[in-house]
Amino acid sequence: MTLLAGIFVGGKATRFAGMAKGLLPAPDGGQPIAARLARLCRDGLGADVVLVGRATSYEGLGLPSLDDLPPGVGPLGGLGALLGEAGRRGCPAIALACDLPYVTTAMVTRLANFALRAAAVAPRPSGIWQPLFARYDPTACLPVLRAAVAERRFQARAILEKLGDDAVPLPLDAVEEPLLFDWDCPEDVTRAR
Repeated sequence: MTLLAGIFVGGKATRFAGMAKGLLPAPDGGQPIAARLARLCRDGLGADVVLVGRATSYEGLGLPSLDDLPPGVGPLGGLGALLGEAGRRGCPAIALACDLPYVTTAMVTRLANFALRAAAVAPRPSGIWQPLFARYDPTACLPVLRAAVAERRFQARAILEKLGDDAVPLPLDAVEEPLLFDWDCPEDVTRAR
């Protein structure tokens, strides 16, 4: 199955004083987190990888990038761009936040292959969808995204919520759940060391 993986890099990183979180060294070898995620997707899935959101600091990774669509609505705009590109290619999309330093190849592979007929698949720990570690069918999800934008519901998880039973939770075991821990602030990086 062909896949398009999008690594979301367009955030402002205000809690990191504007520093690009995806360029922080991953704890398992020092490769930038975004480059590590790209490698996991290419090696584990054979996926094409794009950066979602324009961030000049990521140009050194040599990956193509997509502008948010629509712009100015946060991660939902990035998801619109990713789903639009995946729809043009006729393939599902995997969305990954750039600040996930612990995700494994096995987790990404399971995400890609779990409940293949579902409109979307994402973990839902404690009842909260994780929209930036998720797989989306662009045909099913783009109309839902457009409706969420029209309703001014700009949270990325709005798509998963609006899909109802067409969104399938990806089960995580006790080992996997902490691997979705993201680096939202400098204290998260310090705590990880």
